[in-house]
Amino acid sequence: MKLANLLGRHAERETVKQLLARAQAGRSGALVVRGEAGIGKTALVEYARDVAAPLGFRAEILAGAESETQFAFAGLHQLCGPLLDRAGALPEPQQAALGVAFGQRAGAAPDRFLVGLATLNLLAEVAEEGPLLCLIDDAQWLDQPSAQVLAFVARRVAAEQLALVFALRDHDGGDVRPFSGLPELRLDGLGETDAQALLAAAVPTPLDDGVRDRIIAESRGNPLALLELPRSTPPTQLAGGFELPDALSVPHRIEESFQRRSGSLPAETQLLLLVAAAEPTGEVALLWRAAAHLGIAREAAAPAEAAGLLEIDTRVRFRHPLVRSAVYRAATPPDHRRAHRALAAATDPQLDPDRRAWHRAQAVLGTDEEAAAELEQLADRARARGGWAAAAAFLQQAAELTPEPADRTRRALVAAHAKHEAGAPESSLRLLTIAAAGPLDALQAARLKLLRAQVTFHTTRGSEVPGMLLDAARTLTPLDAALARETYLHALDAALVAGDSDRGVLEVAEAARAAPAPPGSPQPSDLLLDGLTKTLTGGYATGAPRLRHALEAFRNSPLTDPEQDCQSDRWLRLAGRNAVAILDDELLYLLARRNVQLTREAGALTTLPDSLRFLSITSVLMGELARAGELATEATTITQATGGVQLRHAHIILSAWRGDQAETTALNALTAQDVAFSDESTEASFAQYAMAVLHNGLGNYPAAQDAAVRAFNSPELALSNLVHFELIESAARAGRPERAVEAMKQLCSRARASGTPWALGMAARSEALTSTGSAAEDQYLEAIAQLKHSRMGGYLARTHLVYGEWLRREGRRREAREQLRTAHELLSDMGAEAFAERAARELRATGEHPRKRAAQPTDALTAHELHIARLVATGATSREVGAQLFLSPRTIEAHLRSIFRKLGITSRRQLKELALPDWAGRG
Repeated sequence: MKLANLLGRHAERETVKQLLARAQAGRSGALVVRGEAGIGKTALVEYARDVAAPLGFRAEILAGAESETQFAFAGLHQLCGPLLDRAGALPEPQQAALGVAFGQRAGAAPDRFLVGLATLNLLAEVAEEGPLLCLIDDAQWLDQPSAQVLAFVARRVAAEQLALVFALRDHDGGDVRPFSGLPELRLDGLGETDAQALLAAAVPTPLDDGVRDRIIAESRGNPLALLELPRSTPPTQLAGGFELPDALSVPHRIEESFQRRSGSLPAETQLLLLVAAAEPTGEVALLWRAAAHLGIAREAAAPAEAAGLLEIDTRVRFRHPLVRSAVYRAATPPDHRRAHRALAAATDPQLDPDRRAWHRAQAVLGTDEEAAAELEQLADRARARGGWAAAAAFLQQAAELTPEPADRTRRALVAAHAKHEAGAPESSLRLLTIAAAGPLDALQAARLKLLRAQVTFHTTRGSEVPGMLLDAARTLTPLDAALARETYLHALDAALVAGDSDRGVLEVAEAARAAPAPPGSPQPSDLLLDGLTKTLTGGYATGAPRLRHALEAFRNSPLTDPEQDCQSDRWLRLAGRNAVAILDDELLYLLARRNVQLTREAGALTTLPDSLRFLSITSVLMGELARAGELATEATTITQATGGVQLRHAHIILSAWRGDQAETTALNALTAQDVAFSDESTEASFAQYAMAVLHNGLGNYPAAQDAAVRAFNSPELALSNLVHFELIESAARAGRPERAVEAMKQLCSRARASGTPWALGMAARSEALTSTGSAAEDQYLEAIAQLKHSRMGGYLARTHLVYGEWLRREGRRREAREQLRTAHELLSDMGAEAFAERAARELRATGEHPRKRAAQPTDALTAHELHIARLVATGATSREVGAQLFLSPRTIEAHLRSIFRKLGITSRRQLKELALPDWAGRG
């Protein structure tokens, strides 16, 4: 470490020391050091390594390289390779995930966040032996899967002796999005005094004051500029008249200085530098083999070493990452091809076929089918390891190298699909344009239509998407019956999710009736398509039995291939949503739990938050609000860790049922202001549904009715029946019986077609709300009897409430007290505070003071702690709980210590004795 490079960095050094001190004490952390090239990030990384050494830290270093961005998990392998002797301590699924990601084992491509969990636990295992420091320099050049995994780990570390430091270069390409939101330290230029001191150290000869001031002004305090630019300038210019080009930024000036220095070296040395720049692994033997292929002697490296550009000992190292980029960018295209051709010849095709194929492709001028075919195979291997982004890049390059138009079209189409899967929609659309130039056979043309629609749905969720999907489905019908049926189902899903009008959904359903028959035995998704189509076009009476049959098929399908099930979990979620549509609480609960189970077992953190949110909403309807809060919190935490889009509907529905007016209103406002969601979107409609629940709880029935009417405009919510319940109650109480009766009749018709206790109970409740006299009482009693046989505890409690309110208005105070007391106890215990207070007001009106809810030992726990406590209470080990919640065992132990302290206990046995509800078996 050169302390001169850290002049003036007192606060920055103190930040690093504090990070290390906390990690040494068992409080893990991460730090992202950001700034332009040459500003001192690498120097601070080296400082962290040197300070950590006497503190007993083990340091592992990873340096990203621009040419490595296409190799999936290459950066992660570089970091974790020396630690893999501890991988045997990991659970088998995590060992397998790392093995497949690193190309050491065969198997299905792992979810990258299962790789993240494995990496977290591997680092935690190593940190058990002593504190561990992971230093990641030039993190902007990490391959995408490695960047996402390491950012995930950085967000999940908590109680390990572990510190991670990332150095990120600004404004120089690369993807820095995975690291957004992590603790950040930005490096700016040095102050004038420190800059003068550093310049004096770099230039031992006296400088004219004007020249010195000019250098400092032009360098803008960039330490590398102050050190390097004078070295590239003739002594005569240092004596006076020193000029720097104003048009270039500081990093470009530094790069130009490296280019001038390397450009003055012998031609063979320049070519050797180029070979080293084109091969970032730093393998010395590989460099010498490539040099021999070019006829370059090893002595050619000496001038580069003497110029301070390169070091060759056990590894090949450039003095600074900008040297590598300067050398590579300054070379001509023919020299690029010569260097890569030599590296391809020097790379063992058995030991490293991927790099050999990549170098070979870079050496091609024009087209080359053999190189394109190798890249296609390379893409297959990358995809098998979970590297969709790498596979997409290789396929795109393969298409560009393909001489035959038909093969080029095929590869461009496959590359477009890979780009879509990798989350690069713009690149996918560009490749679709190339593929559209043809020639295309009929199936390829249909697949092109389908992919264009899928990309558009992903990027816009616009109302045009269902029509695009329908067009693709019709084209696919005579070509691929299975894919056509799936596309029709996707079109229906898109019409519902996009918030299209009822007519739009009906038009899609009518078109879906033309779907071809399944090519083999009907799969659950085939049955779901038929059930949805029949329900939407023929009514509930004919459609509900078919829908139930489809949902039972999803429930009963074997879990023999978790990965395959996880890939089709979109349809499982759609199945769960339709369990609400037919008001089948048993199927709803089982499908929601199954969805979470499958995504957990597959380690699919990208889809797990959606599954958790759906189970959270299901738990709310069941009256299990505490459980719902745990699930919603876990979904939010995982989404933050994975960098996904935060959806609010689970939280706003939960806060509405809790009666939290401030939070519900705030979340509704955020949704309304979010440009990502139109007023017709399902997310916006869920917010309106939540406002209807909130105002019904508060007894503000006109506002509840207004919100329910707005929510009713969503085909998704109108199909689900949930908004019927709120509209009927609010309209009946707001003096709009005609509106309540209209919704009640539709609900009762659907309930008769369903026949479940939930359906029949809510229909009876709705009839009671719109009736008078003995008819109303009979319906209230029927509703309570039916709902007692369902899982829907939230609606049962609210039915006791409305029945008690009716009895009080009928002057039957004693009977009213009984119902209101039951409602108050149920609603208070589940945490539905606004509805509970509504019951309390009614009780007080009968002359009875409602009891206050007794404080529970677990009230002091956060939702996250309560979740952990319940899992541990079932007998799960810290490792098992950590695997489920994507945390390390040590972090679980730290949470347990906090839980024990808050509950006043000292052991897991005492935790079991608290008789916490067993939520673990429910997802």
